[in-house]
Amino acid sequence: MIERTAKMGRLGIVATQSDKLPYSIELWDDGGQARERVLARALDAQLANAIFHAARKEHPEARILLRRGQRTIADSAD
Repeated sequence: MIERTAKMGRLGIVATQSDKLPYSIELWDDGGQARERVLARALDAQLANAIFHAARKEHPEARILLRRGQRTIADSAD
């Protein structure tokens, strides 16, 4: 996965997209062993949770994960 970077302010601090939008909603393969793609990213937990539930309705047979960094917050397989 390619991460976009952007310079912030005069200090030239480089922030990745995942730093700015820490929550990700991910679609996993049929076996649930590998991420196929990131469906969305969100800034806060409330929005991320809403996107997660919408993704579950859109992809009822797929495994969807809601994550913050490496930590899994919600898993449609549960």
